[in-house]
Amino acid sequence: MHVYKYLNFFYIFSFFRFFDEVLAIWSLTFLDISLGTHQPYLGNCRFRGVPLKDMLLLLIFTVILEHSGADLPCVQKAYKSTDQNIVCVCNATYCDDVEPVSTIASGKALVYVSSLAGKRFHKSTIPISEDSKTGKSTVKISVDARQEFQSIIGFGGAFTDSVGINLNSLSKTTRHRLLEAYFGKNGIGYNLGRVPIASTDFSTREYSYADVEGDMKMIEFSLADEDFDYKIPYILTAMNLTGGNIRLFASPWSAPGWMKTNGRMKGGGTLKGKVNGPYYQTYATYLVRFFEEYAKNGIPFWGMTLQNEPTSGALPFYGWQTMLLTASMERDFVKGILGPLFKSNSATKNLKVIALDDNRLSLPGWADIIFNDPEATKYVDGIGVHWYLNFLMPASVLTTTHNRHPDKFLLATEACAGSTFIHGPVMGDWYRAEEYAEDIITDLNNFVAGWTDWNICLDERGGPNWVSNFVDSPIIVNASADEFYKQPMFYAMGHFSKFIKMDAVRIATKVERKQGILATAVDYEGKVAELWCYLTNVTFHRMCKSMT
Repeated sequence: MHVYKYLNFFYIFSFFRFFDEVLAIWSLTFLDISLGTHQPYLGNCRFRGVPLKDMLLLLIFTVILEHSGADLPCVQKAYKSTDQNIVCVCNATYCDDVEPVSTIASGKALVYVSSLAGKRFHKSTIPISEDSKTGKSTVKISVDARQEFQSIIGFGGAFTDSVGINLNSLSKTTRHRLLEAYFGKNGIGYNLGRVPIASTDFSTREYSYADVEGDMKMIEFSLADEDFDYKIPYILTAMNLTGGNIRLFASPWSAPGWMKTNGRMKGGGTLKGKVNGPYYQTYATYLVRFFEEYAKNGIPFWGMTLQNEPTSGALPFYGWQTMLLTASMERDFVKGILGPLFKSNSATKNLKVIALDDNRLSLPGWADIIFNDPEATKYVDGIGVHWYLNFLMPASVLTTTHNRHPDKFLLATEACAGSTFIHGPVMGDWYRAEEYAEDIITDLNNFVAGWTDWNICLDERGGPNWVSNFVDSPIIVNASADEFYKQPMFYAMGHFSKFIKMDAVRIATKVERKQGILATAVDYEGKVAELWCYLTNVTFHRMCKSMT
């Protein structure tokens, strides 16, 4: 028998608010836990809601979960000897989904559980009893709906060539189940999608849409076979599944190679000539043509990042497609050519233009250079950040950036596990789910308005990838068996994407005696407040209580 000092939970609590203003305090009490082969584990959670009309409601939530993780809504497949590296198997005939939130009787709470032991969005109802006791072990989380912060843009992932290749490797029915798992009514509610402009490392070759050297007028511009085979069909399916309620943003990895100083898309280099010279004008036309062609295929875009990871373009031997744009180059390009051109074209005039699209190491300086320019700031709406190298720069730089430029949004535009140390997929890895949850909460608490995963699905090797830069994904495809596996990361994403609505507003939280707890909360149209609390190792939770 193993004894653990604290029960580790990730809670998502939701209560319906019928008062003009509410201050809520949620207190969590963690007890000593004994986990044996058949022992249950127990955690007590106290919630105190304090409406400003001097009304006091004190509730206690008692959660008892079986350590066996039985009665799961997914078909489990376990990896390794611990039987805790668990994925959920989906195929043409079955795939687990998320039960909708139902009406909750007075004195009851609704719980969604995903756990290390194997529960995945397991829905149950628990009783609530009144209790006014608190102790030294109580962790108090205050939620103040009077303090509002950023509006939520959305949550989602990327439609790369590799994603389309893996979708094509499945039968039509299984393929549709995979897309429904993300975008369908009973899926995890993705409403944000990133679309690469031409090729990336997650392609099978290096290509652009204008590979005829010297075509400065973009007369020979054309989309590639990859767009019609791997991207457009599945973007249209996602649009249909969401009823059009999806925000798409595009990202270029590189200009056509003949426009760059190094002569190819792969490897570091800049556009030829001076900033805003002929090659910059041609490249701006190239970008506009992309949006025009996608619009012809029924796909409008919400936004565009100026360049994926522009700082990597300073490395001459960089391993795949990239291009250097410094902050001052982005500033001058957008105000001198790209911004005015976008505004003059019906396919691009309403695009949200996003600068940086790189690691937060460059903040707040990158944002200052662009937004402190009175002309450039007119054409740029936000800053995109990646999560790689976060350990080198505290998340507080995000708040600093927001405070300096409060009229601009911050958006997490790329993240993936398996890009460093252990490359590629680790099947059923719970730690990677914890990394996702921790980063999402930390970002939200520092004014980031949404979070975008990288490839929405990959094969069992973590590809295909033309330079063997294999990584992990929330869904792994096994084409030979015509099935796919939902990793724990899928459920970590889902606990946010399923329950945080587009345009919800983050509200204030305060954690006393943190003991490793991270928390964030959102409010949707003054009716629902949701609280996410994260600890390591055991369980994700969502609780809902009707305050009638």
